[in-house]
Amino acid sequence: MLKVLLVDDEPFIVQGLSALIDWEKEGFEIVGTAGNGSEAVEFLKSNPVDLILADIKMPVMNGLVFLKYIRETHLSEAFFVILSGYGDFTYAKEAIKWQCTDYILKPIQKSQLLALLSKVKQMQQDKKEESERIRKIGKAYFVQQMQTLLLGRQEETALSYVKGQVDFGRGIRYIGIESEDGETDTDIGPEKKRQLQRQIYEACMQYLGGEYSCLTFLDAEGKEECYDVGFIFCKKISQEKGLREQEYINLLLEKIQKSTVHPVVMYVGSEVEDISDISESFRSAVIAKTFSNFKVMPNLLYYSKEQKNPSGIVVSHKKIEDLLRSVEENDKKRIEDNVAAIYEEMNEAGMNPELVQMNMNYLLYRLVSLAMEQDDSVNQDEVLQYICENAFQVHMIRGSLSHFRRFVMEYADYLVQLRQNASRGVLLDVEGEIRKNYAENLTLKELGKKYFVNSAYLGQMFRKKYGVSFKEYLNNYRIERAAEILLRTDDKIYLVAEEVGYRDLDYFINRFIQSKGCTPTTYRKKTRSVNE
Repeated sequence: MLKVLLVDDEPFIVQGLSALIDWEKEGFEIVGTAGNGSEAVEFLKSNPVDLILADIKMPVMNGLVFLKYIRETHLSEAFFVILSGYGDFTYAKEAIKWQCTDYILKPIQKSQLLALLSKVKQMQQDKKEESERIRKIGKAYFVQQMQTLLLGRQEETALSYVKGQVDFGRGIRYIGIESEDGETDTDIGPEKKRQLQRQIYEACMQYLGGEYSCLTFLDAEGKEECYDVGFIFCKKISQEKGLREQEYINLLLEKIQKSTVHPVVMYVGSEVEDISDISESFRSAVIAKTFSNFKVMPNLLYYSKEQKNPSGIVVSHKKIEDLLRSVEENDKKRIEDNVAAIYEEMNEAGMNPELVQMNMNYLLYRLVSLAMEQDDSVNQDEVLQYICENAFQVHMIRGSLSHFRRFVMEYADYLVQLRQNASRGVLLDVEGEIRKNYAENLTLKELGKKYFVNSAYLGQMFRKKYGVSFKEYLNNYRIERAAEILLRTDDKIYLVAEEVGYRDLDYFINRFIQSKGCTPTTYRKKTRSVNE
């Protein structure tokens, strides 16, 4: 119901307006009356309304002075309708100056009042849609600037904008949240993953509430087949709720888990003092996700620098170094022998599953370090992505020798590709695939198989040439095609989204806003009006 305030110094006018129509049937409720502008001002100080109908000639404070006052002081943004017995255009001109919605001569007829209310309802709907459009554009821009900081690009514009939107205070962490993959998840396709991601996102938004809802966003990592939700946590958020940091995070995880039947994993980065250092927390969260527990991944993973030198490593230093050298030289026979020797040593030591996991964790950390030593330009995030995609197989997590051996051999091939000046011609083929099949579920993994290139390395080459990830490039290309379709057809927005490869309409709209700065509907209207 839209709330209405009637202001007139003649009681019978107020009574007549109240009885003229069935206000409730029209979607309105008269919540107050006043005899002059001064009384109305006092009423508005504690009672917000959507529509004000006021006489122009009243004692103490007339209708025009009242209108001017509430606009100048921003007391109310309600739709304002002047009721007057004067037809002088001077009054109407003054009223319009102060954002008067309408100017109606007395006595008002039933048909006039009904037409007015219909007009106000439409204006209210338009106002609501515009407000939502502005909110979405603002959120999309904030996310864009935040992702710039997450990736470690210290752009002053992004930093000042983000700080201007939120008072972060001290003690900030990046937290990543995803649906957890398991043995039975092979049949979960992109649409289902996107649906699960949306459930996580909505649960976060509800838990955070209005002021901090901008601190959670989709696809924070920006990586292919990674349907994550990012959350920037700062201590003041939990303090305002009277909770310790860990209590707050635990309750958030509990809230999210209740919103979806699928298991959820949350990985928490290291604490940084200022939002300008958020990339450090982001990177450490990805490491926590990659190197935490191998047997049964816990739901809450905290980054700890101690993971770099874990206690309980009982495999000899020499065997580890022998394995690393054989991987670096891509000597398959020595790799096989060294992996076997390491497993033999773990078996002879009678390690329990936890110690096996700890040693496996350390071995993988050393393998990533080896990739870092190959080339200063190697993107650490890309290497971690490779580990995530290839090391976290169920059998390997359980300590399977055969699966670990296969992973290490493939990793050795990956290092060879990192060192080589591989032909860039494959990028032209991949670009052609995007142009031809952009609406399909294209992935680096499948393209890597098709063109016989390691997917992680292909991703690195792609980023170096185009300056963005494969996923971002694909999304941008889809949005450009969507923009073309919007201008040449009158198809509904959801049909346009589906035509360019999006099954989630909200996700498509958010992507479109990030790229074009407005919703698809607004883009179609504005661009067509310019071209006409």
